[in-house]
Amino acid sequence: MYDFNEIFIQILILLAISITVIGVAKKLGQPYTIALVLVGLFLGTVDLPFPMLDEAAAFVTQSEVFQAIIISLFLPILLGDATLKLPFHHLFAQRRAVVGMAFGGTFLSFIIIGFSVYYFIGLPLATAFTFAALMSATDPISVLSIFKSVGVSQKVSTIMEGESLFNDGIAVVLFTISSVYLLSYIELGWEGLGNGILLFLKFSIGGAILGIVLGFISSQIIRFYDDYPFEIAVSALLFFGSYFIAEHIEVSGVIAVVSGGFVFGDYGAKIGMSKTTKVNINTFWDVIGLIANSIIFLLIGLEIKQINFSDKWGIMIAAVFIVILARIIALYVSTLHTEDLNRKERALLNWGGLKGSLSIALALSLPIDFAGRETILLLTFTVVLFSLLVQGLTIKPLIKKLGLSETEK
Repeated sequence: MYDFNEIFIQILILLAISITVIGVAKKLGQPYTIALVLVGLFLGTVDLPFPMLDEAAAFVTQSEVFQAIIISLFLPILLGDATLKLPFHHLFAQRRAVVGMAFGGTFLSFIIIGFSVYYFIGLPLATAFTFAALMSATDPISVLSIFKSVGVSQKVSTIMEGESLFNDGIAVVLFTISSVYLLSYIELGWEGLGNGILLFLKFSIGGAILGIVLGFISSQIIRFYDDYPFEIAVSALLFFGSYFIAEHIEVSGVIAVVSGGFVFGDYGAKIGMSKTTKVNINTFWDVIGLIANSIIFLLIGLEIKQINFSDKWGIMIAAVFIVILARIIALYVSTLHTEDLNRKERALLNWGGLKGSLSIALALSLPIDFAGRETILLLTFTVVLFSLLVQGLTIKPLIKKLGLSETEK
């Protein structure tokens, strides 16, 4: 049993390390998220003569702690912050690409990865599609910071962020269906397929309706005030309230936060936010988001200690290849109807579809007795680390090679 003061000190130590790494990375002009993962990997694989640091790492890398920190605490923060930062009219202008990639692309990627892992790696069907659901979510945090630093067009940045916001929700729903209901639905045949579709609609549409209603209520509240500390508090209540109410009534908390955040950030801003409020609410969530990301990406590196990579290199390499190939196929098929995306922009969106903390947190949330849990963790960590380190570190040279950096034109 951990004492509260000990827990607080341990998390504070990790936060201090994270902030230090971020400061150094920013001075060197490198993406801090990748730097944090590398430092976490170092701390997770090397025995250091600092007992307090080892205790902190041991505490936060417990499955239930990691999952609680990422999903319950930080996920509503990061989703809500992203909806406030992404103007709805920008998203609406790119709606065809975003909808195609977030819905059609996510489903296609899920199907390709699931069947490929089932046939070529030999995982059981439920295990294969649970892994496929984890690999359907993208994490654009590292990529978007690089996009900003090299001046990638607003169109490409909006599509990348919009896809991530919506496909996170879709991926969580697919994960729930695959890990809990898939086998029973398969036994029911066509009836099971119908049940699966109904459950998906319940999760997604229910979450969207809840978020829109709560976003509208929150917007009406702030129209009576010109008090930015109070309005920031309302936004925090909206983000966490949307998520936890949705999860309690068994609809998608991710979709609830995203839809509620868009209503609040667009409609609420028009009817109830002064310029001072907009500046302060964005500044507040910038700081909270930085703290959340600093701990998340350090934790990803630290978690490496929990995974046994021995004698599994064949399936690890196969998993990386399958996920990359599925992304390529899904992206190109889902954007065929999008005429204003050229070949170079599609290539950048493809390589920029990084996997991140949500995939790992969901994998760790699987019950200990779930069939194939250790294999799912192994493959998830492998793909996420490849994604962040290899794709993340090569995205900037790729942008310059493709000539998509507007600052250099």
